[in-house]
Amino acid sequence: MDNSFKFDPEVLIGADTLSMAGTIAGRYGGRMMIAADHRLESQVVNRLKETLEDSGLEAIVFDGIEENSSVEMAENIVELSRAAHCDVIIGFGGENTQTIARMAAIMAPMRITAFELLDGRNLQNKFLPFLSIPTEGAGVFSAINYFLAADPRNKFIKSIPSPDKLYASIIIDSNQFKFLSENNAMAFVLEGFFSAVEAYCSTRANFLSDAILERALNFFAKLLKTGTGTINAETFAQASFLTALGSSVSSPGIGAALSAAISARCSIQKPLCSAALFPVIAERLVGARPEKMARVASFLGNAKAASVAEAAASSVDGIRRIMGAVNVPASLAEHNIPLDRLTAAVEAARNLELTANSPWTVSEEEVFKILKQIL
Repeated sequence: MDNSFKFDPEVLIGADTLSMAGTIAGRYGGRMMIAADHRLESQVVNRLKETLEDSGLEAIVFDGIEENSSVEMAENIVELSRAAHCDVIIGFGGENTQTIARMAAIMAPMRITAFELLDGRNLQNKFLPFLSIPTEGAGVFSAINYFLAADPRNKFIKSIPSPDKLYASIIIDSNQFKFLSENNAMAFVLEGFFSAVEAYCSTRANFLSDAILERALNFFAKLLKTGTGTINAETFAQASFLTALGSSVSSPGIGAALSAAISARCSIQKPLCSAALFPVIAERLVGARPEKMARVASFLGNAKAASVAEAAASSVDGIRRIMGAVNVPASLAEHNIPLDRLTAAVEAARNLELTANSPWTVSEEEVFKILKQIL
């Protein structure tokens, strides 16, 4: 059954929820700018365009966003949307597409550049309504009032504030998750599980976030136990959204910042960076949040331990065991990344405000040790 969550923004989850795009977008104007992932098949993008037009809306498409496109691409979207007098920006694609489209929605009314946004230009709470249609599940920053983006001038990660009410809606159509048939699909599941674990163990976690994130962890654990076979797209859609929602009540941690930083600096798929970081950071979480990591171990199906400490420690073994079973690399060694290349980039990531919500002391020395373990 499809699920419609009635809070701000409205979130629709389920197969073929894409068909609701016209009904929802029409509440915010008559002219739509579709910022689409270049990897999407043309018939998929055309289906969205036709859905909007069937609702009496005008729609133009910009489909030049690649997986490694710079955030400067947002300026092209802004220019086109302003020329067409668009009322709404629609981000249709993976995580990088969502980041670029989200920036464009913020930049459009302000007539500012991507660099000005990255440098902290005052937003004055002006924006175009943003409708997000993710094709890799809901990103961990989807429901948070900031997000991370790579500065193309140095490939360092920065945090960008997101105006209240920016999102018009989030439509998570599980039929659009084409990546789930690819060989690296399990890396996406592991990244989602990692994000949920970090938010679950955050210093900002509370009763509400725990309830939401335990549900997400249960979903992700079920997906991981299926092995490398077909992944249930609807389960992944629900798990990713619950992780985003739980993270907004709690907080992402240093893992989210480091994986984004390494991916941006070295052009490695972020889920692979997250997977390599997962067991290493989990070791730190065992000492900082033993009760919760013991709970994580139970989700992974580990045998009952004699003590909470032993159960928590077994969670790391469970994570490594599953990574081996689903053939996701436990390090980035094959990429031959020099340590020097990452030092400044990860230090910039460590200095982001979200790092303070990690339940262990994220010192410069600790980050250096983590890098040495995964490279």
